[in-house]
Amino acid sequence: MRTLCLRAAASVRQIPRRPCWRLAAPAAASRLPAYRAFHATRDDEGLETSSASKATRTLPIEPLDTFPRRHIGPKASSVEQMLQTLDPPAKSLDDFVKQVIPSDVLSSRNLQISSTSGSSRHLDRGLTESELLQEMERIMSQNKPGLSFIGQGYADTKVPEVIKRNVFENPAWYTSYTPYQPEISQGRLESLLNFQTMVTDLTGLAIANASVLDEPTAAAEAMTLSLGALPMSRQKRPNKAFLVSNTCHPQTIAVLESRAQGFGIKIVVADVLADNCEAVEDLGSDLVGVLVQYPDTHGGVADYKSLAEKVHKSGSLLSVATDLLALTTLTPPGEFGADIALGNAQRFGVPLGYGGPHAAFFATSEKYKRKIPGRLIGMSKDRLGNPAARLALQTREQHIRREKATSNICTAQALLANMSAFYAVYHGPKGLTEIAKNVTAMTRYIQQRLVQAGFQTGNGPAMDNKPAPFDTFIVATGEKTGAIFEKLESESIHVRKLDDSRISISVDETTDMAKAHKLLAAMDVSVDSSNPAEIDVSVPEQFKRTTPFLTHPVFNSYHSETELLRYIYHLQSKDLSLVHSMIPLGSCTMKLNATAEMAPVTWPTVSSLHPFVPLESAKGYKVMTEQLESDLASITGFHSVSLQPNSGAQGEFAGLRVIREYLKHKNAEDGKKRDVCLIPVSAHGTNPASAAMCGMRVVPVKCENSTGNLDMADLKAKCEKHSDEIGAIMITYPSTFGVFEPNIKAVCDMIHEHGGQVYMDGANMNAQIGLCSPGEIGADVCHLNLHKTFCIPHGGGGPGVGPIGVKEHLAPFLPGHLRGETGGEHAIAPVSGAPWGSASILPISYAYIKMMGPVGLTQATKITLLNANYILARLKPHYNILYTNAEGRCAHEFILDVRPLKETAGVEAIDIAKRLQDYGFHAPTMSWPVANTLMIEPTESESKEELDRFCDALISIRKEIAAVENGKVPKEGNVLKMAPHTQQDLLRSEWDRPYSREEAAYPLPYLRERKFWPAVARLDDAYGDTNLFCTCAPVEDSEDITGAAAPTPT
Repeated sequence: MRTLCLRAAASVRQIPRRPCWRLAAPAAASRLPAYRAFHATRDDEGLETSSASKATRTLPIEPLDTFPRRHIGPKASSVEQMLQTLDPPAKSLDDFVKQVIPSDVLSSRNLQISSTSGSSRHLDRGLTESELLQEMERIMSQNKPGLSFIGQGYADTKVPEVIKRNVFENPAWYTSYTPYQPEISQGRLESLLNFQTMVTDLTGLAIANASVLDEPTAAAEAMTLSLGALPMSRQKRPNKAFLVSNTCHPQTIAVLESRAQGFGIKIVVADVLADNCEAVEDLGSDLVGVLVQYPDTHGGVADYKSLAEKVHKSGSLLSVATDLLALTTLTPPGEFGADIALGNAQRFGVPLGYGGPHAAFFATSEKYKRKIPGRLIGMSKDRLGNPAARLALQTREQHIRREKATSNICTAQALLANMSAFYAVYHGPKGLTEIAKNVTAMTRYIQQRLVQAGFQTGNGPAMDNKPAPFDTFIVATGEKTGAIFEKLESESIHVRKLDDSRISISVDETTDMAKAHKLLAAMDVSVDSSNPAEIDVSVPEQFKRTTPFLTHPVFNSYHSETELLRYIYHLQSKDLSLVHSMIPLGSCTMKLNATAEMAPVTWPTVSSLHPFVPLESAKGYKVMTEQLESDLASITGFHSVSLQPNSGAQGEFAGLRVIREYLKHKNAEDGKKRDVCLIPVSAHGTNPASAAMCGMRVVPVKCENSTGNLDMADLKAKCEKHSDEIGAIMITYPSTFGVFEPNIKAVCDMIHEHGGQVYMDGANMNAQIGLCSPGEIGADVCHLNLHKTFCIPHGGGGPGVGPIGVKEHLAPFLPGHLRGETGGEHAIAPVSGAPWGSASILPISYAYIKMMGPVGLTQATKITLLNANYILARLKPHYNILYTNAEGRCAHEFILDVRPLKETAGVEAIDIAKRLQDYGFHAPTMSWPVANTLMIEPTESESKEELDRFCDALISIRKEIAAVENGKVPKEGNVLKMAPHTQQDLLRSEWDRPYSREEAAYPLPYLRERKFWPAVARLDDAYGDTNLFCTCAPVEDSEDITGAAAPTPT
């Protein structure tokens, strides 16, 4: 049955179907009618039915592998039961939706999913799983990876099959969440600790984080850390500048430009070593810091010791962008004076993926451990005294500092960092060194043959034919450059064209003799098919590495596939993920990551493209990204979409940068600065952090204590006070309190009346799709979290994708890139290293949208609302619910208020969170957005049976709390305070607790069959922070530790 679209006579005009990705702007929110019809569907639309059809005749062409019924958890019969369980009950799913979403917000617009090569029925019902995979194969087969010798920070790699199959393609690894609950996250925490150890060993610096987004944004983080390390007087200097070597990768310089503007930093690109480092002295006290590349973008290495001395003498920091594989043979940056080392770990076993996702690394000296961006894994001990890993110094995480932050990082690239760590574990120090030497040998072999053929080669201005230090060299091609380049491209051989007279060639682990000979032959160089003579791979003495690395046993024990496989699964067994149970994290949307969506990611036509291959070689990506942009624009009600931001926080930054650039052009006429950003006090910390990074002044807006809604009187007062200065407001819809605010359109109208723009945080978009949209509500910009709403998995803390949608007036300002392949007429500088950010995981969201279709997407939204309200109804007799709307309904999530239990039983949110682990569940979001509460979001993918299991667990826990309240068990040492319970804990010979072992381990019957055991008992957070171990070696004690078990609540 097709969806019935009931339209009121005066409803908003439909957004027309588009041939590509342009979309007509929706009607202004202020002109929309007060009451609107919306998509009405049968309650069982797209759901699994309870019994097989009794029909004796059927059409043989009806597909049976439809996707919505596999993605949406509850069956049709379950929906009926759940609607009756609500308090009060609802007659139908559509009647229920009207009780959740304000009537003037509900949309009557058809979702339009761009057509594929299939039949027209797919536009409503979506592609089946088999049809989707056939369509994806057809599209992505248009990509032609060819042979890449481009380099420029990206190198192909041989991904060990044991890692690809058992980590990259393993849902036990890619469906886990950020390890904020360490007792059920020890596996990936240990692997990330391996990653940090790998980075610190190779860079020669004391401390490294657990990955950042990509190399250019890591360089931007180095710049802002350098700024924050200066005295305040120097931070405020109007002419402060960050000095960047002209041999850094061009995409890094471009991203630095984008990030520097908000901090008032000028990027100075120069030959930093020229005239005895004169540029450093010229900048004097204006110098923020210096960035160099080692080896540089042309393959050269230089002695930076004297530069480091001059930079330090000026009171600034030296940052070095580097290559981990090169550091197996070259002197590590920490040994020649670098304060920060950063780069891309991609060539350690992570596919090129047309630019991402990859795990960037960031290491620094211990002096700056409190300023290091992103997440940091450290060692602590559990209640039984066992060593255990955890997220260390969480109060140091920059986004928690809100507008005082210098970074907005809220996610990382955990899955890819784990792959790189396993790659290092598998090969060990000897294996990595051999790979590096092979790369150098092949590089020098190709270079020698070119020199013998009469070409001049080198690594910089001096084309002296000296052997390349590592993997890259320049070839002087003179007037023949165009012809050579054209011939190479005609044979799908990709090199980097530096200018009209030079190309550069980079070699990687996958370059064998056949590929080398093909390259040489295309350049008219004769080759000898016989085995070549041995190549000298020695490093000049002044750059030769002498210190050992990766000496820890973990890097020297698992070099057979059998041993590595067992190690991978040993770590995996310690982690709870979606393969075990629902993960009910509020604001995190841990929904199904379907196998059919994930399958194309590792196809060679998806994973093997260099991000800077000619666009003609990436036609499949062009088709896919344009369709995805079109579909996201239709879903959000916007005109245009950029897929470049590679995390939600990057989407925030990009969206605000677009707004600022638009206002800069617009207000050039009236001279108004418009740098105030209004942000509700309930907002996630990344919102004010992103605004501050864009150079905006954050003005907080109050929320009503009784409803959680924006305080309209306070908003009006702030608007009037800052009328000529308002640049934007950042709002989340539904709100961070889990309610569709009734005044949202009035908020948008008020901001627009005062000349500002409306930025909508798309973290809660899962509650909007098909029922309302940011564009129709009145937002000008919205970022989406494809790793939440559109099924890209969380990966244990990354990757993520944060595209932004914008109204038509902002489209010309979307982020551009080096070749002009993205962005509009007035494009802002890039926010990511690759044009389409984490391009290789975009097919996941593409597949989800195409298989769900408009009907499935809309039905999924209704079910996610129903699932949340069903849990609310079941728990309401046992716990306080903090916020609901006037109908007693929540949106897709709600807050369980456990604050009174501290007074009555001495029980806090953390105790309930840890006890839930004994029941086999990950805790809900803890202490955010309200301290000592739990925020629950079930998503549409969970069945009624799983929801009931979760509710039964929380109800059982409430009974355990009641026993404390009634004085039956003491406030200390009870089953909640001692949770979680490990097998080791329960096997203790002595047992003197006020509860039995059975009550600890099997409080409900289902646990006897399905029991997930925490690997360690409750961790001692304060001990972990005051005894900071972030690698295999200890570092000094730290100070000012709060011992908080979760990020500071906002």
